[in-house]
Amino acid sequence: MGLASIAQKAKDLTDYEIDQKIDRLFRTNPSLKHLRDNQDLIFDIIKKYKEKRRRGIKISGRTIRRDTYQLYKNRLSLGLTLNDLDDLRKLLETFKQ
Repeated sequence: MGLASIAQKAKDLTDYEIDQKIDRLFRTNPSLKHLRDNQDLIFDIIKKYKEKRRRGIKISGRTIRRDTYQLYKNRLSLGLTLNDLDDLRKLLETFKQ
């Protein structure tokens, strides 16, 4: 199970379940170890888009690009590397409809 599968199922999960799945994913998947420091950021992103999907709001490519740009713009203050940004961009793309 990866970040994309958690994002796909986020609409039907509670915040606690999402947090548990993300935590388990980081513990068991060494390729995502570099994102562990940004676990709260990932949880916030999933939570934001989960609420939109629950309300029936379609998530456009423009919204994804805007949020990706904000992450890129604030990457130094957030401590994100280019690999982190690439993984977060892929996560955001899974929400696109």
